[in-house]
Amino acid sequence: MGAALGAGVALAGIITAAQLAPSHASPPAAQAGSRLSSFPDVIDAVRGSVIAVKTRSSEHPGGPINKSDLRRSGLAAEQAPPLPFDEREPPHGPEQLHALALQGSGFFISADGYAVTNGHVVADSDTAQVETDDGKTYPAKVVGIDPVSDIALLKVDGDGFNPAQIADYIPQVGEWVLAIGNPFGLGGTVTAGIVSAQNRNIAGDPYDDLIQIDAPMNQGNSGGPAFDLDGNVVGVSTKMLSPTGGSIGIAFAVPADALRSVVSQLKERGFVSRGWIGVQLRDNENNNDSGGSEQPRGVLVADAQADGPAAKAGIARGDVIISVNGTQIGEARDVVKKIAGTPAGGQVAIGVRRDGKEVTITVTPGELPVKKPTSASRPRQPASPPAGGLGLGLQLAPNARGKEGVVVTGVDPGGGAVVRGLAVGDVIMEVGGEAVHEPDDVSGALGKARREGKRFVLMQLKSGDTTRFVAVPPDPT
Repeated sequence: MGAALGAGVALAGIITAAQLAPSHASPPAAQAGSRLSSFPDVIDAVRGSVIAVKTRSSEHPGGPINKSDLRRSGLAAEQAPPLPFDEREPPHGPEQLHALALQGSGFFISADGYAVTNGHVVADSDTAQVETDDGKTYPAKVVGIDPVSDIALLKVDGDGFNPAQIADYIPQVGEWVLAIGNPFGLGGTVTAGIVSAQNRNIAGDPYDDLIQIDAPMNQGNSGGPAFDLDGNVVGVSTKMLSPTGGSIGIAFAVPADALRSVVSQLKERGFVSRGWIGVQLRDNENNNDSGGSEQPRGVLVADAQADGPAAKAGIARGDVIISVNGTQIGEARDVVKKIAGTPAGGQVAIGVRRDGKEVTITVTPGELPVKKPTSASRPRQPASPPAGGLGLGLQLAPNARGKEGVVVTGVDPGGGAVVRGLAVGDVIMEVGGEAVHEPDDVSGALGKARREGKRFVLMQLKSGDTTRFVAVPPDPT
């Protein structure tokens, strides 16, 4: 989601991880062992915790210049072809997938002013303004943003705020949820629905594990809480699926368990650390050599980055990962999630099938290399029209430091490239398997893929010493 970090340092008065641990106590508004009696009871109990969030970008006279009105390029999730997972690749989504912000929503999680919103709501700002349910406004500092989960943590100076209680369970499909937010700047708006599905993975993003709900959402709901009937936050509204930009009853929320983990790290250091082993993975549906058993087929290693943790440990292209720490693997995202949950420098036992034999390889993960730019380094609107990148919003130039690749010299903050994590200084090495040396080579390769009717094409990038692959749509529309 192309977000940036604010102050990445620990602050005085930080709530400890132990204090964020799941609590089985009933929230203050709920009676022990029973649910609140009606929707109005729930709303009365929790609405004081909900805030509207505004940044300078959302007040720009030409409309938002950050991703608060983001419309992503590509196809609907169910139409997207199977593509390799890149552990570093940021979320890339369908054309009908919209971020839910015009200004934005959020909610307090502590009485001393810590609050949660979406990363794309405050992506271009180190500060924000929040408005409480009683109409009071406060300045807020952006403590940190996690671009992977799209969660941002804010801090308002003061005390005596009304915190929401974060749920300690995963809601079941069919449970009622109440969403409160700030759609189109209309603060304090309440909508109701049910949990429609769990574990939603949008457009192949391996880090997505979202709750789908049918409570109506619109732009500006981003970062707002979804409450259960006990007044607990079960999710943070983040995306909606829509061909028009308006609600059609398909919205997605970051679940409470992911929120709890992310917030704890943002409080401690301003960013989130995830394990990474440097592999590209592909679901392995056509390669079952497990003797006809019904065991998971494993995940194919499409590539292992040279000098990456996996390659150093002996994992190679063509291996099939069948387990991680003894747990059998069925999908590529299962591997990514388990590795991401392993601290950098720790150890993970990866079961591999190679040439019909099964071996266990111990790998020491590194840290997922997600960019954490400061406000000074965040990409701004290019001074001249983007060139060479079709509808991706890129400015490109030949690589003056070497013969290989094309350098990204500008990124349109509203274009498709920033959504996929491309940044100034990245070097595009290949597009669709073809080496590129000039900006026109990039346009030519994307144009060729478009003429061939391809919906996505792999772009190989170098970011410093890291090589990664990003799936981009060749069609500029």
